[in-house]
Amino acid sequence: MKKHLLLFVIVVLSPSITNAQSGLGSWNILSAKASISDKWGVFAEGQIRSLQFYNNFHYHELKGGVSYALDKNFSFAVAAGKYDTYQEGGDFLTPKASDEVRLFEQMSMSQYLHRIKFEHRYRAEQRFTKNGYRNRFRYRMQAIIPLNGLKIEPKVWYFSGSGELFFTDTPAYFERIRTYVGFGYQLSKNIGLQAGYLHQFDYKLVDETGKDFLQVSLLWDIRLHKKEQEKIPTHVD
Repeated sequence: MKKHLLLFVIVVLSPSITNAQSGLGSWNILSAKASISDKWGVFAEGQIRSLQFYNNFHYHELKGGVSYALDKNFSFAVAAGKYDTYQEGGDFLTPKASDEVRLFEQMSMSQYLHRIKFEHRYRAEQRFTKNGYRNRFRYRMQAIIPLNGLKIEPKVWYFSGSGELFFTDTPAYFERIRTYVGFGYQLSKNIGLQAGYLHQFDYKLVDETGKDFLQVSLLWDIRLHKKEQEKIPTHVD
């Protein structure tokens, strides 16, 4: 276990060493999900981001919602959250650059190709900001590949990669693309860790000024019913 944790720390710190001079930011996620029956679940997630490596913290969010699994491969969710962006140049400098309440609805579809697991996520967002109301639509595809096992279970390492597109219903329609590559380690049946490199390109800068981040996630998955099935380890956002 100590060797695994040491290796995970190396994976986390390596990007910061190689990119220390390039303005790499940090993107930190704590995600919790609870399955309360075979169909129903609840979830909550908090995020804190910085424009430099654990310095100049400028953003945080907190959201939660309810999910319903139609079957093993299809699920639906509704959620609400609070999203705050601050001024550059320090930690959470006011006045806020953006103060947003957001609602969203999403559908997720899972696919399994041998040991490769895919998730397709479609989301519609209703954004209430200080500059008015906006709609936004998102599509994300994620792939998970176990490295020392056939499925995600305790003591298994895995590769994780994803790409996400953001659109609006007003010109110029395309808003953002977000890509991520990294690795994860399943510590136990309920707890997993992920770390990797995230690149974000904004067609029109609105919420983010940093483009490259070290993303670190702690995933907590609680199952309050007896039925067990493999789940793709992923955070809400």
